[in-house]
Amino acid sequence: MSPPRCRAVPGIPHQISFLIEDREVLRWNFGQDYPRPCFFPVLAPSGAHLTRMGHPGAPDHDHHQSIWFAHNKVLGIDFWGNSGGAVVRQLQWFAIEDGAEFCRMAVELGWFDGHNPAPLLRQELIVELRPWQDAGEYTLELQSRFLPTASSLEFAKTNFGFLAVRVARSVSAFFGGGMLTGSHGAQGEKQLFAGPSEWMDYSGPTQRNSDDWEGITYIDHPGNPGQPTCWHVRDDGWMCASPCLNSAQLTTEDVPLQLRYLLYVHQGKVQAESISEVARYFRDLRPMQLEKSAVNHIRWQVVRG
Repeated sequence: MSPPRCRAVPGIPHQISFLIEDREVLRWNFGQDYPRPCFFPVLAPSGAHLTRMGHPGAPDHDHHQSIWFAHNKVLGIDFWGNSGGAVVRQLQWFAIEDGAEFCRMAVELGWFDGHNPAPLLRQELIVELRPWQDAGEYTLELQSRFLPTASSLEFAKTNFGFLAVRVARSVSAFFGGGMLTGSHGAQGEKQLFAGPSEWMDYSGPTQRNSDDWEGITYIDHPGNPGQPTCWHVRDDGWMCASPCLNSAQLTTEDVPLQLRYLLYVHQGKVQAESISEVARYFRDLRPMQLEKSAVNHIRWQVVRG
């Protein structure tokens, strides 16, 4: 029997590789060398790097880890920077699934304030990778539930959090030759910073031929809180949906905060029609959830609710 088309393969040290037809397209890193887990590398259809570790021009921005989860105001505690002692750690994995159409990973992350041995909250993260069309493109769905260890917890008003993307130097508008584009057609930081958008795209040259562009479209699900979602974006190669930009968000035991995002890795420059098709697909997808498996030797499985 040949292996499935899509696979999530655990490895060392503390990594899970995501493969489509035996080609790695991204990797989840959850070791303790950094204050929080992240996805790196994230590869374009050509195999070029679409993201980077760290800011291209600011050495005090090493907390920028390709694609990662963080927030800088959790009960007044900074989970965004690297110097405050707060960390996010993977506590366990629930499910790692391969398949012909997709592969999945479900893990539990603990957010620790750096002083107490118990986490302030647990983040249930479910990830689904799917090939898109036949051109080496793919989508990465990222669904999170934030479960407080107390009865409730507030994520305070800020533009820093929750899902952050730092693109490669060549893709950024300032350091490379790329372009930042919002769903309404506006381009550049001045037009897009702190404004609402259904999606945000960063595309730019990834190969020696400056005409060869690739990019990442970051799509906000319309069911997320804080609609219409506003964005923290920069010409230096940075984008982040900011559901707390205008108001705080509360998560409780009874009603945990849930966020759903989709990253679309594509060839070429931004094409609004293609992105609209992906966004409609994402809008209509039912959320994923964990449930006990009836299959022997498998404790948990991911299903669509």
